[in-house]
Amino acid sequence: MPGVKVKEAEPFELALKKFKKQCEKAGILSEVRKREHYEKPSIKKKKKAIAARKRALKKQRKMAD
Repeated sequence: MPGVKVKEAEPFELALKKFKKQCEKAGILSEVRKREHYEKPSIKKKKKAIAARKRALKKQRKMAD
């Protein structure tokens, strides 16, 4: 879990910004969103296939340019 040491003269906003940055790097927010609702394995598989198709199309368009 990320933690931030707050210096005596450091403003709270700066410490909060550092904490948020550490949480973002650790991937905590994305993990929470992923676990927020149960997703059936079939739906996970379908989303994964759609994402792969999008990546392939994007790569194909990039190669064509």
